[in-house]
Parts: sequence; C-alpha cells; structure tokens
Amino acid sequence: MTSSAQVSAIAQLRRDLDGRSIAPGDADYDSARQVLVPEVDRRPGVIVRPSDASEVARVVTVAREAGLPLAVRSGGHSGAGHGTCDDGVVLDLAEMQGLEIDPESRTAWAQTGLRAGAYSAAVAEHGLATGFGDTGSVGIGGITLGGGVGYLSRAHGLTIDNVLAAEVVTADGQIVHADADQHPDLFWAIRGGGGNFGVVTRFHYRLREVPSVVGGMLLLPASVDVVEGFMAACEAAPDELSAIANVMPAPPMPFVPAEHHGSMSVMALVCWSGPVERGDEVLAPFRSLAEPLADMLQPIPYPAMFPPDDADYRPTAVARTLFVDRVDHNVAEMIMDRLESSDAAMRVAQLRVMGGEISRVPVDATAFAHRQSRIMANVAAFYDGPDDRPIREKWVTDFEAELRQDDAGAYVNFLADQGPEAIRTAYPGATWDRLRRVKADYDPDNLFRLNQNVPPAG
Repeated sequence: MTSSAQVSAIAQLRRDLDGRSIAPGDADYDSARQVLVPEVDRRPGVIVRPSDASEVARVVTVAREAGLPLAVRSGGHSGAGHGTCDDGVVLDLAEMQGLEIDPESRTAWAQTGLRAGAYSAAVAEHGLATGFGDTGSVGIGGITLGGGVGYLSRAHGLTIDNVLAAEVVTADGQIVHADADQHPDLFWAIRGGGGNFGVVTRFHYRLREVPSVVGGMLLLPASVDVVEGFMAACEAAPDELSAIANVMPAPPMPFVPAEHHGSMSVMALVCWSGPVERGDEVLAPFRSLAEPLADMLQPIPYPAMFPPDDADYRPTAVARTLFVDRVDHNVAEMIMDRLESSDAAMRVAQLRVMGGEISRVPVDATAFAHRQSRIMANVAAFYDGPDDRPIREKWVTDFEAELRQDDAGAYVNFLADQGPEAIRTAYPGATWDRLRRVKADYDPDNLFRLNQNVPPAG
C-alpha cells in the first residue's frame, strides 16, 4: 500500500519531469509498463523518463527519501522481468540516447537509453564497432552491466572489456565518474555486477575497427555428427569467428524448403570479423558438415547481424542458462534425444563457444567471473498458456540438469527469476564477497534491489 507521503513524492516527480512521466490513468500507461516477459504484469505508481544524470539523481533521491520501490530500465529485456515494480517508481532511461563519437581516438560516450542496434549503426558509419550481444533492441545499459557476450567477444572481449569509464548516479543521489583511477572499486563492480551499485547514465566505450563482416544465418539439418562437428569447428576457428548454434525445429520461413519445416536443424548465426577475403576459407568447415538447407552467409555491415526489431515480440518461454565444458558425441546425442522427446511447438538448445579474448582477461579484473568457461548453453521451450507451463518447465529443468557438467557457473544476463542461489552461480566465491563489500559502500540500504540482487555485506 502506498502511503500519503509516497503519493506526494510521486506527484512531485510528475511535476519535476513534466511531460516525461506516465501514471495509472494515462493513455499510454499499459504499454509503458510492459517488459519483455509477458507474464510479468506489474503496476508502477509512476514511470519517469529523465533526460540526463541530474534528473536521474533527482528521481533516485525522491524514491529513496519516500521509501518507494525503485526499478531501473534500460531496454526492458531482463529475462527475469526486472525493470518494473508495483506501486513504486520505474526509472526508464528510454529518452537518454545521447551519443558522442570520437573516430580519431576510437572512443564514444553513450547514454544508457540507447539500444545496441542504434549505437552500432551510428558508429558503423565510421567503420567502427563496440560488441554488445546478438539483438539490436537490447538496451546498452543492461547488457553492459552484466558483461556483454556477443559476436565480437572472442575477437575483442566482452562489452565490459571495452568500457573505459562510466557516469554513475549512486544511491545517495551523487553523480560520480568511475574509471580505473576514480572510484576503482565501483568501476570494477559495474563491469559484470549488474545494476546493484547505482544508475549508470553514460558509458565511455572503446571502439574497434570493424568495417564489415562475413555473416548471417547458416541452416543445417541437425544430427549428432553435425552438432558435434559444428562445436568442434567453432573451437578450432580463429578468434574473429563467433557463432550461435541453435539446435531446434526448422522454422516455417520462406527460405526453408517446406519439406524441412519442423525437422531438427542447426540454425546458426555466424559472424566472421576478420578480413573479408578469408571468409570463405574460415567458413568452409561449417558448410561442409552437411548440405545446407539455407546459406545466407555473405559480406555485410556489422549492424546487419542484428535481426529487425519487433516491438510486439514477447515470447512465452521457460529458459535456463549454464556453462558447459564440452559438446562431444555423447553430449550431442543427449541434446538431440532431449529435443526430439518434446512436443513443444518451439524448443531449443543454444550453444556458443567462448574463449578467445574473453579468456585472456584476468578473472579478478572485472566482476564477470567466467573467463575460463568454454561453452555457454541455453535451453528453452515455448509454452501455450498457464496449464502448459509446468510441463515445459519440467522438461527445461531436466534438460539443464542432464546437460550440466563440471562448470557450475551462469551468465547473469540470461538468468530468469530463479532466486538467490542462482545469482550465486553468476558470482562465485571471491567475486561475490567483493561485490557485497562494494555494495555496502555505495548502496548500504539496498535501494537498488529490483535486479539479480547482491545484498550489502553486513
């Protein structure tokens, strides 16, 4: 229940951000409160859209002093449904899309309401790129805070490995500059530790020279040998090659022959960011695994790797994420058996090889603790209504348990709402302890708790 003081605080925020706040009763309230996860149906007291760090600081201060729940949203892509709340304040960064590109120094200052696709398109005009994930509609703030695993990670590191500095609004309403010399503990924590330590309003990114790539989709008929061979080819490839192998039923798309619709396939999203003239040579081992059902690999601008945005896409799916050590013949056979045992309209095992530049950064350099993990895996199944969900959830949970090997970690950006134990898998051992100490320094009352939460020490 909202107190009179909290009602007054919400009214004050509406006055302070005149025309840039949305509350119950406003025409666009229902669309503004949506996040990617469709079953999350929360009703915030107000959604505010500040334009700069000073306005963010004002929102944080009012929410803290009034005791209002505070959710921070960059793109709304949280798999756990974060970025919203009941009765409190949603701090939506959507209007903070400033971008300052310096082609000579190959750096850029970017506000964290920008989407990965828009940022990538802008810097690509200079033949440059910062690696984010694999979806253009994701907010750069959220993906960066969790690490940032994407098409350029094996060649140039995670997104956080290309962060030079950040502008952060802390829980006490202060605006601080964090880098290797100023607030170094905070700078360490926000590179992988999520939104636990403040609201990052701008990131200073390093830009890489990526004039073009050879990439797109390669669709292969799936078999045990193809799955095993694809992963072996990924591990043997140069660092400039990244691929996401989605083992799944072939979708009923125009480029897929009708007789293969629904048959098991490897839908691979492949990106070669090395010299274009070497593309065919590097991609030959993948094409030779089987006669492709579709081969759309070609020289393209890097931003074309992102699929077109679909604002209405809000999948009803159960998903789990983990790291695995190997996908050998036995593991590939198990994956195929599991997928073929389900009658879910859409089910998938997604596999991507890590390594490369990711693994060359010391484990304790950032709050991303999985530098030596070899393969990231995600398993998911779509469900049809609430009665179908428990069936798909059991299948996904059992699949995850059988797939898990010696690596007990997980990537925080892909975690669902699985509770504190799952969060600990993202931040093991000394990483967890250090994050809690930094949290105690910058957010001792846990104002920023509507996230994959790290509680303050003590």
